[in-house]
Amino acid sequence: AEVLDRATLRVAAANVTRAGLDGLVQLEAGALAEAAPPAGAAGGLFCANPPYGVRLGDVGQARQLHRELGRVLRERFAGWKAAVLVGDPALGLELGLRASRVHTLWNGAIECRLLRIDVEPAADRDLLPRQGARIDATLAGTPGGRMFGNRITKNLRNLSGWLRREGVGCYRLYDADMPEYALAVDVYTAAPGGASAVPPVAAERWLYVQEYAAPREIPEETVRRRRSEALAALVEATGVPADHVRLRQRRVVRRGDQYAKRDDSGEFHVVGEGGLRFRVNFDDYLDTGLFLDHRITRARLREASRDARFLNLFGYTGSATVYAAAGGAAATTTVDLSATYLDWARRNLELNGHSGPRHRLLQADAREWLREAASRTERYELVFCDPPTFSNSKRMEGVLDVQRDHAALVDACVRLLSPGGLLVFSTNAQRFRLDPALAERHAVEDVTRATIPPDFARNARIHQCFEIRARSARAPRPAAGQ
Repeated sequence: AEVLDRATLRVAAANVTRAGLDGLVQLEAGALAEAAPPAGAAGGLFCANPPYGVRLGDVGQARQLHRELGRVLRERFAGWKAAVLVGDPALGLELGLRASRVHTLWNGAIECRLLRIDVEPAADRDLLPRQGARIDATLAGTPGGRMFGNRITKNLRNLSGWLRREGVGCYRLYDADMPEYALAVDVYTAAPGGASAVPPVAAERWLYVQEYAAPREIPEETVRRRRSEALAALVEATGVPADHVRLRQRRVVRRGDQYAKRDDSGEFHVVGEGGLRFRVNFDDYLDTGLFLDHRITRARLREASRDARFLNLFGYTGSATVYAAAGGAAATTTVDLSATYLDWARRNLELNGHSGPRHRLLQADAREWLREAASRTERYELVFCDPPTFSNSKRMEGVLDVQRDHAALVDACVRLLSPGGLLVFSTNAQRFRLDPALAERHAVEDVTRATIPPDFARNARIHQCFEIRARSARAPRPAAGQ
């Protein structure tokens, strides 16, 4: 066993003695970077319980340490088995190693994952890059590369008319169209310098590639080969340079962790959508900051927002607020629990020339804020509520489960509507079912089909969207999009 802290080593030695294991357990002080197998050892079991960034150090240091641990394992412990206890699934991804088994354990109040890993040599792995993909261009010419490249070319051709007609620069190009290549590929185009909604032909572009976790029965070698073929074919078919490709693994994460920070690159790009400008980040978060499937929903909000007081609940990076402000909203209020996302929203508003007291950004639990707002006189002509599927943030009371809690959310939002006001309720929960009792209390229209854009037509359940009004409303405002 190796540790760096000699005080910890003395405690460990006392424990060994009390357990009667003197002579059987060898303790040494050392740094992780210097860890190596005993001379002549052909294999063994490497166990580690690295800091989680909760009690010891911080999250940034924990990520860096897990990356170092993965490097040491790949370079020096190939052929060994490893057992690593991680306090967050995201930290497990930093290892760059695929776990053959995962066990959920509790370390006190901390929910942990025990990762059981068969360590492969570094030379045999095609690790997921963070700042541009390592791409072997020759793989575009393999049978698999050609097949994938042909599909990308076909998709580009099918979407080209729509992209030109609507001036769309950020869109989904591919979404696991072929089961063998389980990727989602999104194109992001830099915002034009002027006010035109149409991106210039030569504008800078990025590919944001998300790899879905492959079934366990598919060999890792096959997964790596297909990934490499797809990346090479993407670069050739789209003309996007390899250093503008960002590759992430889309794995099942612990409920509520979908918005957790993954890295600290701090690298933002400004992209264009609907003649507006938005900051996106391809490296630090699981999502980029701009949900592409909500493109039509945002446009409908812009059309319905003229002279309206607009409320954006669970506001995220404020893209819907930017659209409402651009549509001529009299005032906007954006509520989110995250100071980081509210700052992101503020910057998005400023990018588009909107700032000042007319645009309020409030850090609060949306459910608590709704309860307090019901007793105030403020009312809104247009409300957008797009809650996360599940949230258990430490800064909020209890947990939010959209399926369980959506009826109460809708009722609370409707209470804030002015006469004729409109609530747009949206969710990305795949198995969501709207409570039928809501249609008895309010006027509900399912507009899901009308809000699914062409680039997401293959996945009609990517989101669900409803327009809701109070039944007692008089002289209702025109529906969004009409």
